[in-house]
This record gives sequence, C-alpha cells and structure tokens, in this order.
Amino acid sequence: MKKEDKLGDLSMQLSVEVLNMCKELKNQGETVISNQISRSATSICANIAESKYAHGRADFIAKLQISLKEAAETGKWLEMLYKTESISEEQYKQLNKVCSTIRILLIKSITTAKENLK
Repeated sequence: MKKEDKLGDLSMQLSVEVLNMCKELKNQGETVISNQISRSATSICANIAESKYAHGRADFIAKLQISLKEAAETGKWLEMLYKTESISEEQYKQLNKVCSTIRILLIKSITTAKENLK
C-alpha cells in the first residue's frame, strides 16, 4: 500500500471516529471543543485528498503542510478533552495514536517531496 493510501485511509478513519465522538460530546452538552476538533480532524482528511490533485509539487507540499498543522491541532484538542475528563483515557490513547501516526507519515511525505524538489 502506498503511503498516500495509508495516509488517506488513516485520515478518513480519524475523521469518522472524531465525528462520532463529537456526536456523543454534544449530547452531553460539550460543544466548544467538539466544534473545534471536528473542523481540524476533517480538515486533515480533506487536505490529504486535495493533495492528490495538486497543481504541482509546491501545491502538494502546501496541502500536506496544512494537514500536518491540523493534525497537531487535533492532537491538542484530544489532550484537552482527556484532561477535562470529557473522554476516557482509552479513547484518548486510541485516537491520539492514529493522529500521531498521521503526523509521522505526513512529516515523512513532506520531507520526501521537498527532497524531490532539488
């Protein structure tokens, strides 16, 4: 499986899991962080999808860099949800692991793409 496919699959998985988590959080009355994390998590997936149809290497890198920023933001929201006891430690660890894996793959992809520019 190509990195891009793995990245696409993992980002879709994270988006779906975060959106499902946000439904539960909103049912419990938590809307501030759930609104933020739903935007950042789905943005990761959307920008990775857009990168596949980039207008060249620089546009490709830019889309992946946006995804990386959104992944860092998503990780921070997850941490806040855990520290405010809005989600369980198990749920935090599972979602954070997926988010961290996405960040690692994005960093590798960005580095490779930049090296290929030379």
